[in-house]
Amino acid sequence: MNARAYEERRDRITDYFDRTAVDAWKRLTSDAPVGRIRATVRAGRDEMRATLLAWLPQDLSGRRILDAGCGTGALAVEAARRGAEVVAVDVSPTLVDIARERMGSVGPGRIDFRAGDMLDPALGRFDHVVAMDSLIHYPTSDVVRILAALAERTADSLVFTVAPRTPALAAMHAVGRLFPRGDRAPAIEPVPDVAFRTAVASEDRLSRFGFKRTARIARGFYISQAWELAR
Repeated sequence: MNARAYEERRDRITDYFDRTAVDAWKRLTSDAPVGRIRATVRAGRDEMRATLLAWLPQDLSGRRILDAGCGTGALAVEAARRGAEVVAVDVSPTLVDIARERMGSVGPGRIDFRAGDMLDPALGRFDHVVAMDSLIHYPTSDVVRILAALAERTADSLVFTVAPRTPALAAMHAVGRLFPRGDRAPAIEPVPDVAFRTAVASEDRLSRFGFKRTARIARGFYISQAWELAR
């Protein structure tokens, strides 16, 4: 992975969520009314979050979880309520602040919200890593290398999403390019299924892990592919 290219993409994502998209994202991830298009995105994200959580043990007592790209914290809260010790990290300090404000009671678990890089070794080691829609802005080769870096500090499983290569998603991206440059989200990078599997199989640092499950969630303007790599 080209470290400079990764950092430049990460910084663009940070800037987008801290400046351009923060109000829209705050509304989308709340119970506030939204338009028809954003309602499909909200429904898709809710279903995806439930899917990824279902792939983790029901009882997470004593388990250490990394929520890599935690956004406003909904997944982290659910994991903590099942007993997990969650380190929830996001590149956007603004989203992390919103997550802290919304946290409320987390039952038997606990959450440590942090603004920073999900690849920071100082975050420690984990039983499970969850990365929901936080890898979708990176090309396939970088996704595999990010997963490999996380796997070196993960005991049991990595559950994550990528953007699948579909005609519908390609059409949405084309529409998105019509918006003024300053309003555009960082480009989503579609990941071809076969190429992705091949690249994972070729990465030595992922040799302890194998594909266990996959599922695609498609709800209007939300299309995302979930994968589980487990030991």
